Amino acid sequence: MVMRPFTMKGQRATRWLKQALALAGLALAAASVPAQHAHGQGHPRAQLASGVAFAPDGRLWLAGLDEHGRLFVQTAPASDLSRWGAPRIIATAGDVLSADGENRPKLAFGPRGWAVISYTQPLAKPYTGMIRMVRSTDGGQTFSAPFTVHADRQVITHRFESIAFDARGVLHTVWVDKRDMERAPKVGKKSSYEGAAIYRNESRDGGATFGPDIKVADHSCECCRIALAPGRDGVMRAMWRHVFAPNVRDHGFAALVPEARMVRATFDDWHIDACPHHGPGLAPAADGGFHAVWFGIRKHGAEDVAAVRYARLRPDGSPRLETVRALPDERAEHADVLASGAHVAVVWRSVDGARSTLKAWLSTDSGQTFRLVVLGSVTGDNDDPRLAQQGERMVAVWRNAKEVQVHEIKF
Repeated sequence: MVMRPFTMKGQRATRWLKQALALAGLALAAASVPAQHAHGQGHPRAQLASGVAFAPDGRLWLAGLDEHGRLFVQTAPASDLSRWGAPRIIATAGDVLSADGENRPKLAFGPRGWAVISYTQPLAKPYTGMIRMVRSTDGGQTFSAPFTVHADRQVITHRFESIAFDARGVLHTVWVDKRDMERAPKVGKKSSYEGAAIYRNESRDGGATFGPDIKVADHSCECCRIALAPGRDGVMRAMWRHVFAPNVRDHGFAALVPEARMVRATFDDWHIDACPHHGPGLAPAADGGFHAVWFGIRKHGAEDVAAVRYARLRPDGSPRLETVRALPDERAEHADVLASGAHVAVVWRSVDGARSTLKAWLSTDSGQTFRLVVLGSVTGDNDDPRLAQQGERMVAVWRNAKEVQVHEIKF
């Protein structure tokens, strides 16, 4: 099912959302088995969630799963990004892969011909998985056999990873991890540990070796994507949905450095004992701060108002509250954001019955004002849109069951 933003009266909103999240939990359990068995009746639903990135030579890459659940890559030349080449299957040694919603393969390119593709390998036990990766030292012409990224090998949640190379060529992998919940004492049948945790590690040789697993924060949300973006100082930052006491699902922000301190980045004050499966987006701003987008629900009088929101964050991750505003679409979901100088692009999918529409909100003044643009629409299954950037060039990539659309962002 598609979970849509909504505006409803208090108890009705809470009841509707809990039903939606319960169904989402069933979908996650299905992700623990191979795609051909996940949906029953012999009619598998396509796993369309994909990763996109520009290579240093300007080619646009996409990594996803084909109809048989195999990892593949496709590329389009810089001169014509709509001209996709034939898919190339990447060997994964029999791994089952997840490519559904916010848990999808990711691509990253580093220096010295390094390229990596990460993915979650679901395990037999529901909600468990390993973060796996293949690496290349020749710009993606060939890839290694898959390997597990983290040191912890328990059959627990290691999922929803994000990857990025920083300005020094260090590869950062950040993921949702439940090792701390597993060892916490229980209160009745429930763990005393709220949510999961955010863990990370680093590789300084393009994925050949990794440093230790490092905890970034306790008590993250369990099933939302993690956003990564470099600051103006070159240091990588992370933003994720966090569980603030007593059970508020707002967002945390931290630099990926030793002894980093988490900062609260959003203040919707959304009280819910569940995960909305809807993570944030983050992009560096020209002034050293950040542009952020996220989904949340906040009280407005007697109503619970749901929306995808945009705001500017300070360099430390704290919000400039005067910049917080809702996207101009009450059906917006799974937004992404990128920026280049004063140019800011926000894209999202808007679902109305059987039709999905790709929309963009574009700014030429660092997010002070925006104009709304409709980029396309489709019927049938489709992925969340992804933004990719090389220098000042930005594109929105949108995969559906029939094709991969690429829309150049024109400011």
